[in-house]
Amino acid sequence: MEKMPGIAEADESPTSPSLPDSPWPPTSPSLPDSPWPPASPSELNVVADMETAQVPPTELSIIRKKGFGTTGKRIQLLANHFKVDVTDPDAIFFQYSVAITTEDKRTVEGKGIGRKLIDRLCQTFSSELGDKRFAYDGERTLYTVGPLPFDKFEFKVLLEESFAKHPGADNPGANGSPHEETKRSKHSFQSKAFIVEISFAVKIPLRFIALPLEEVESDTNYQDALRVLDIALRQQAANRGCLLVRQSFFQDDARNFSEIGGNLMAVRGFHSSFRPMLGGLSLNMDVSTTVVLKAGPVIEFLLYNQNVKETRYIDWAKAKKVLKNLRVHAKHRNQEFKVSGLSEKPCIQQLFSMKLRNDDDKNQGETVNITVYEYFAKHHGLKLTSSAYLPCLDVGKPNRPIYLPLELCSLVSLQRYTKALSPIQKASLIEKSRQKPQDKIKTLTNAVGNNSYDHDPVLAACGIYVDKKLIEVEGRVLEPPKLKVGKNDDCFPNNGRWSFSKKTLLQPSHIDYWAVVNFSARCDTSYLSRELIKCGMSKGINIERPYTLIEEEPLMKKSSAVARVEKMFERLTSKLTREPKLILCVLPEKKHCEIYGPWKKKCLSDFGVVTQCICPLKITDQYLTNVLLKINSKLGGVNSLLAIEHSGHLPLIKDTPTMILGMDVSHGPPGQSNLPSIAAVAGSRCWPLISRYRASARTQSSKEEMIDALCKPVDEENDNGIIRELLLDFYESSDKCKPSQIIVFRDGVSESQFNQVLNVELNQIKKAYELLEAVIIPKFTVIVAQKNHHTKLFLANGPENVPPGTVVDTKITHPRNYDFYMCAHQGIHGTSKPVHYHVLLDEIGFSVDGLQNLIHSLSYVNQRSTIATSIVAPICYAHHAAAQMGQMLNFDDLSEKSSDVTSEGNIPIPELPRLHRNVKSTMFFC
Repeated sequence: MEKMPGIAEADESPTSPSLPDSPWPPTSPSLPDSPWPPASPSELNVVADMETAQVPPTELSIIRKKGFGTTGKRIQLLANHFKVDVTDPDAIFFQYSVAITTEDKRTVEGKGIGRKLIDRLCQTFSSELGDKRFAYDGERTLYTVGPLPFDKFEFKVLLEESFAKHPGADNPGANGSPHEETKRSKHSFQSKAFIVEISFAVKIPLRFIALPLEEVESDTNYQDALRVLDIALRQQAANRGCLLVRQSFFQDDARNFSEIGGNLMAVRGFHSSFRPMLGGLSLNMDVSTTVVLKAGPVIEFLLYNQNVKETRYIDWAKAKKVLKNLRVHAKHRNQEFKVSGLSEKPCIQQLFSMKLRNDDDKNQGETVNITVYEYFAKHHGLKLTSSAYLPCLDVGKPNRPIYLPLELCSLVSLQRYTKALSPIQKASLIEKSRQKPQDKIKTLTNAVGNNSYDHDPVLAACGIYVDKKLIEVEGRVLEPPKLKVGKNDDCFPNNGRWSFSKKTLLQPSHIDYWAVVNFSARCDTSYLSRELIKCGMSKGINIERPYTLIEEEPLMKKSSAVARVEKMFERLTSKLTREPKLILCVLPEKKHCEIYGPWKKKCLSDFGVVTQCICPLKITDQYLTNVLLKINSKLGGVNSLLAIEHSGHLPLIKDTPTMILGMDVSHGPPGQSNLPSIAAVAGSRCWPLISRYRASARTQSSKEEMIDALCKPVDEENDNGIIRELLLDFYESSDKCKPSQIIVFRDGVSESQFNQVLNVELNQIKKAYELLEAVIIPKFTVIVAQKNHHTKLFLANGPENVPPGTVVDTKITHPRNYDFYMCAHQGIHGTSKPVHYHVLLDEIGFSVDGLQNLIHSLSYVNQRSTIATSIVAPICYAHHAAAQMGQMLNFDDLSEKSSDVTSEGNIPIPELPRLHRNVKSTMFFC
């Protein structure tokens, strides 16, 4: 495509150091020395005083609840908690250790067989056990209300062989095996003996949960008692044959299943757990959804899974991976087996050795070789058809295979699918999981009534009574913050939304030299650029005509993503005469486009140029406005600010340099446990603003939630960690001010990890500050934001979702810790889910109302959005940064390497590409 006429030279910006007339691409400039000033004499005096005092560092504890908020309009709500009364607080749980072995003293592992053995133990030895009922965790611990007649005892328990075939059970391979025909295999059931040893461990008084938490000696006592009650819930669900996923239970009922494609099913179940709250003990009930394999013929599953119509197109290497460890039912034996692999040859060719034993013992011990196909024809009278020329399932052990023809095997029900879903499957799962508020209330109320918790033998024995109505709670609706946009106009959000219709951006950018590239998408890029320029004009952004429009060569469509990107950049650099301010990239696919990662790496890491990827299905004014919001933010512009921020009147922040951090860790796709996790931190800049951020990210060990790269010392004075980068940027962008206050928002950690946030991650942040010769450590406020919880809020007198700005800090919150629920966003689909905020530390000294209003306001500063976000913007930014930086890694290569790793070693954790100096301080993640 021909070049557009030349455009006037771009104004030089601090993020684009190359000279206007220099050729492009520029060489990457060397990094500058640290701008952070050395310690002042007054600060050094403070150090001397501290050294003289020699005060050892103390471990921080989670702060107590400060009180309750008062601002906002009061509103009556319902919460999906059900009041629990304890009528026998003097009851005592007795904890026992369980050890299960075979008769030859081999340890037996596996929750399934453990539960079956304990059930059989109760049935067989009821009187010896004093008619006690157990709450069993499925592994090594069980609980009773009151003591058993003994402290230690051994029982010999018999299970039929059909039960012993459960995954994890010892499978000797004699019965149902085509390679060993014996007299025993003629019987449908055979007994197998196990030794179950039960020994007393400890007492857990129930009074710990009957008392107010303030009177309990330690959280450990309280949590131990709660854990016993939760195990009783799991025991009850296991007795009903449910699939157990932590505290969520899924029953094999056809009404609970919905297809989501690829022979996968969404199954609806319930989460239930006991929770401490200000109003006493409650049962938290919620609707839960997981993904399972569709029960049915294995061959049919493989065809759907690989999206092929005939078995000859099945990729058997992929089939082996997806089938491994799944449970199948063999119809010729009416037994379940666990898949360990596939045979090397087709059924009609696969040989095995078989010992022949007749009733008259003739030819006893004689071994013959026979094919699996021939065996089933001769010994079972089955003529295999559809699977004769297909591999067999191997359900044996590595050195003792057991082969089953595919056509005789079906997947059993309720097998959880934990691998990554396709975009279509994800969308279908979300759609099938949604419930309107009133529907969810009805479902939960019915579930509590139907589960008959009051009649559970363990819960009833300790006097647990569960109310059948949702708890009523009072909430408050906070006023949305006023926003400031272009031309000094005020913008007033309504129902968590605002619009730039007939308004301009507060600080629009000028885009004078830019390009458009199109990777074979069906898009008229000339029309797109004209509409973008037109929309930008209405929003105050002056956009010149693009310098060049480049369409991908048709022959490149079949090349690899990296090759396509390289070729596109080769053509782009040959046309451009200087560094562009922006490259607009049109992608052929909206989700999971393979070009996205290599393209971002090329632009942000190799060349240091801002880029915006789009995939327009329909070019509308609203769509283009959303694109321009992202572009303007990336180029250093500001779309809107809080009015109170714009005027410089933010309480506790306006007079004291304050930095805000959002921290998150992104883990690899499901089913790929060896891929690295990515930790990202977004840090505010340009104090006293709280709407401008930059981000930094690092890789770390797979599935590791605690961030280990906040401070990475390389010598006594320097470190290569995340926080150093952000502190230096804050100092440079905030008129050479060091932060005296730091507010930390941490996402994705559970309550058991709160102490690590306070005493490991926070110490890393302080250490990074110390290594910058900043001897006066700032004050910290540390807040954890939890989205992965099961509390929902409902209007007491209406069918709609709770309004944006709803906050609850009474009754259903923790009885001692400083926490509250906030629903800042408007729920459009399904039922709104509030964010559970936990304040772990508050050295800055916010009032309850002040902190809640600040958090609420931070849901309105996301520069890429015109709706209030459900969680504060710094965490959103950290999440986006981690996701985008992760795209720059070649996860396919890493996955292949990880699959080759042996138990002798691990693959090294790859480093993320470093952002180019030109873009590292930009909001590239918008």
